[in-house]
Amino acid sequence: MQKRPYGKNRELLSIIGFGGILVMNEEQKEANRRVAEAIDLGINYFDVAPSYGDAEDKLGPALRGKRKDIFLACKTMERIKDKAWEELQRSLKKLETDHFDLYQLHAMTTEEDFQLVTGPNGALEAFIKAKKDGIIRYIGFSAHSVEVALKLLEIFDFDSILFPINWVNFFNGNFGPQVVKKAQEKNVTILALKAMAKTIIPEGQERRYPKCWYDPIDDKELAQLALRFTLSQPITAAIPPGEYKFFKWAVEVGENFKPLTDEELNILKQKAQDLEPIFKVS
Repeated sequence: MQKRPYGKNRELLSIIGFGGILVMNEEQKEANRRVAEAIDLGINYFDVAPSYGDAEDKLGPALRGKRKDIFLACKTMERIKDKAWEELQRSLKKLETDHFDLYQLHAMTTEEDFQLVTGPNGALEAFIKAKKDGIIRYIGFSAHSVEVALKLLEIFDFDSILFPINWVNFFNGNFGPQVVKKAQEKNVTILALKAMAKTIIPEGQERRYPKCWYDPIDDKELAQLALRFTLSQPITAAIPPGEYKFFKWAVEVGENFKPLTDEELNILKQKAQDLEPIFKVS
């Protein structure tokens, strides 16, 4: 598995991450198997959140005896200091660890999110205390808004941003390039989501994949091409969708990654025509 540097200490992360949703709703035995397999493949970047159902409950036992070998990231949706601190403690307990390598503000989307976390008694104060106490090593955030992401990057020295870096979003939604540029200017590591997403699910249509709220690319060749588009951007790692099939496809890319060629980029642009991006700048 290829690796790239993360953060100011430049520690190496696998370019494919293991999303906690991969073990959500699975039997513990299967969760253990998936985690062990990922580590054997050279994956050392694991990401989870309380909002991923029972993922923390399954991932904690699956990581027993393996914690020192991985970079463990977690998140909180809480926006207020005390509640964020409480959720941090619960997550540490469930994941059977005394620290997180990366702790992130989760799904920063609205102006209210921004005002709450950065204001007096906001969640960011809990993060700063946790880092001072040695409970977390790096501070980051995930965002589903270009505007909020840019504001956060401007007001605080984050170590990383977890953001949708997706071919259709880039081509048809102008969603992402400006965040990549700002993060580079601020020397903030970029971690990617939604690389293998295709388009929105029309209202009233059932999900084909329960763990994906969007319509993922179901063609292996195109899915891997889209992932290579994301990994050809100045990012450190990408977390594939929570369905195991897509994770396996992503592993193949991570083991044999080659940057996208101009010809392949043109193919993606043609394939993206008429597709509705899952995120766009209004």
